[in-house]
Amino acid sequence: AGGRGKDGAPIITFPEFAGFSDIPDEDFLNVVTYLTSIPSLEAASIGFIIIIDRRRDKWSAVKASLTRIAGAFPGNLQLVFVLRPSRFIQRTIADIGIKLYRDDFKMKVPIVMLNSVSDLHGYIDKSQLTRELGGTLEYGHSQWIHHRTAIENFAMTVKTTAQMLQSFGTDLAETELPNDVQCTEELLSAHTDHHGKLKDELKLAVKQGATLLTCIREPVTRSANCKLSPDELENVATVERLLAQLDETEKAFDQFWTKHHLKLEQCLQLRHFEHDFREVKLALDNLMEGQAGFADIGDSVTRVEHLLREQKHLEEKGQEPLEKAQSLALHGEQLIQNNHYAVDSIRPKCVELRRICDDFTNETKKKYDILGKSLELHKQLDKASQWCEAGIYLLASQAVDKCQSQEGAETALVEIEKFLVTAKEHQLSNPKEFYNQFDMILTPEIKANAQRILQKLEDVQEMFDKRQISLKKLAAKQTRPVQPVAPHPESSPKRASPKTTRPAGVGRPSAAAARYTPTTTGGNLLLWCMLIWAVGKHSNFPPFFFFSHIINELIETERVYVEELQSIIEGYASEMDNPSLVHLIPAALQNKKDVLFGNLPEIYEFHNRHVGTPLRSSLSIFLKEIENCIENPELLARCFLKRKEDLQIYEKYCQNKPRSEALWRQCGDSIFFQECQRKLDHKLSLDAYLLKPVQRITKYQLLLKEMLKCSKNSEGTAELEEALATMLDIIKSVNDSMHQIAITGYEGDVGELGKLLMQGSFNVWTDHKKGHNKVKDLARFKPMQRHLFLYTKMLLFCKKREENTDGHEKTASYSFKNSLKMSTVGITENVKGDNKKFEIWYNGREEVYIIQASSVELKNTWISEIRKVLTGQLEACR
Repeated sequence: AGGRGKDGAPIITFPEFAGFSDIPDEDFLNVVTYLTSIPSLEAASIGFIIIIDRRRDKWSAVKASLTRIAGAFPGNLQLVFVLRPSRFIQRTIADIGIKLYRDDFKMKVPIVMLNSVSDLHGYIDKSQLTRELGGTLEYGHSQWIHHRTAIENFAMTVKTTAQMLQSFGTDLAETELPNDVQCTEELLSAHTDHHGKLKDELKLAVKQGATLLTCIREPVTRSANCKLSPDELENVATVERLLAQLDETEKAFDQFWTKHHLKLEQCLQLRHFEHDFREVKLALDNLMEGQAGFADIGDSVTRVEHLLREQKHLEEKGQEPLEKAQSLALHGEQLIQNNHYAVDSIRPKCVELRRICDDFTNETKKKYDILGKSLELHKQLDKASQWCEAGIYLLASQAVDKCQSQEGAETALVEIEKFLVTAKEHQLSNPKEFYNQFDMILTPEIKANAQRILQKLEDVQEMFDKRQISLKKLAAKQTRPVQPVAPHPESSPKRASPKTTRPAGVGRPSAAAARYTPTTTGGNLLLWCMLIWAVGKHSNFPPFFFFSHIINELIETERVYVEELQSIIEGYASEMDNPSLVHLIPAALQNKKDVLFGNLPEIYEFHNRHVGTPLRSSLSIFLKEIENCIENPELLARCFLKRKEDLQIYEKYCQNKPRSEALWRQCGDSIFFQECQRKLDHKLSLDAYLLKPVQRITKYQLLLKEMLKCSKNSEGTAELEEALATMLDIIKSVNDSMHQIAITGYEGDVGELGKLLMQGSFNVWTDHKKGHNKVKDLARFKPMQRHLFLYTKMLLFCKKREENTDGHEKTASYSFKNSLKMSTVGITENVKGDNKKFEIWYNGREEVYIIQASSVELKNTWISEIRKVLTGQLEACR
């Protein structure tokens, strides 16, 4: 009922009830356990006081009650008061029974037998007893049950709500963050809706608790004199505790939700940032690709001005993506300043955006500088060319017959001197200074054009010098009567002799001096030569002199090259077998002659192979064949094509070069080499001469390339192209093999992979379906740098590494990472969004490698080679 003893012990009353003995033990235990759980732990620890009212009952009922309490009371007992039966006989029996059965009850607390309610009042105050026991404590059993039921329901609601919040929190903590904007928005919306529903549940629970608390306190609210019983106060405390627990749960949940909601919002910000980054990066890549493809520097003033307009258009076109990139980078920095959780993902992208913007800006400035230089160059060349044309026209317009008199010669001299005054502002008189000034833009084509104009200037100047000498001689003659002589028929401008009308370039012209020497009797010959030069770029005349120059240079350098090879063989290699010098040879060099010199003797044997005729025994076969090309330049290509197989020996030499260089670095300072160099009187050490074969094979292809430039659309062009392709194939094979021998970490035999078709460095992304990609693993935008080796049987992925070797320049090595059998791969030639990318996939796209080439041309070359391999395998299977 809520009463308390004098020391605050809770009172439990067992009222008179005829069917008490019929209550099952389980129900009795449940009820008593529940009643003992209601008071606070502090009150329960004092001990319970039990009042058993059996005034109208029998001793058997008293005995049954005591027996049950003794056997099943779950709490701490302090006192047991028994209002014994009021009838005389039952009271007597009770007195006797309590003495006889006290030990049977096994109670450690005293049992007080009371005859009346007034005796009970001596132990317990009336204010703590109900009216049935003569007290004043107000107690309504139905209201008590109503309050207790409501409290239990509220406690269950608080528990359920807490479990719901905990479960939702666990789900939030275990949720993987999506990788795209749409899924992130959907997840954020779903979690926000769920959070709203749970907050509604919390509000309902708090409202329920507040209503219950109001109901319990209603008597006090209704009457100020009314006081709540201790049990009612306990109920108030219980409800308040449950409300406090609910409030703490709500605060903890709100704190967790705030963090989670912030993370979801930051995730959405990150996905938007990544999406915008991909779009801006694609636009910037396209912009950079367009700029990279803008490599032409122009071959004329008109072309350069057109390129400058295109560059301006490209710059204007790039303003929008550049502004977007800068804005996105600024947004990324703001996210970082706002303590975004994905700083490690955002910052590299901001750096990348700014780097690309800076690269574009710097490259644009560089392009403008180059085009400005190119424009200045071509304007100078045009001015010089125009000066030459004007000079040629001036010389051609000075009629020879008019210059025979002193007056005519002096007039012509004045005209020439006036014209030569303008030479300084147009002539490119210092070729070295000119080349230094425009070195950054001097392509082989522009250089050839500049050389042509320089030569033209020199020739025109020579023509003026010789004309001046002739005119000065005429002007210096003493004046005397001159009988007019009619011009020779051959010199008439209206009629040209058959000899002078033959097209230039047919047969071999005479020396340059003869071509341009002015004569006093052959005016038409002078005019014809000047006209040939003026239209030289449209005739076959100039290429012949380039051919002659190139072949003469080839012959001269070939002789020097063979002599150098001979000096190395005789002055170094043979000396290693000289007994008198053995003691000077380092131990590391012993028995290593083949490593140091490679197949140099074989190369020397090829170049020094003599013709078997006594008269020409000093001339090698190869050199003789080149000399035969002086009169017939078109035969030069056949010479190289004929020696295609012999020239393969350079590949073996270049493959051994790294071993040779390593041995030289170890032993190059030895006295042996110094002594050999002294005897040979060489200014350079041996390592410089060991580079000669590598330089020579490169020289051949450069000379063939120059020949090809001078012979466009002429006889022998096809063979020159084939010869050049042959030399380039040899150089490519050499280059590829040099890379191949630097592969490390591959456990198999590289020689078993078939022919090495291609090799090169690429950006590589992987997109494998293996395993489960966790959300915390952020998308990798930065590609891997891989060096690929394409064989007929295998594709190797390697990582290029550069290491310094003993203070020398860096040497590259290729660390093996992965390999794909060509018999099981597939290829996707085009990747959406980037025309420089293609895909190689493995095992039905279980492994996908996205490969980005440096240019579209390189990508197409690789695709073509891979397609050939796959087609060949398919045909072999068929």
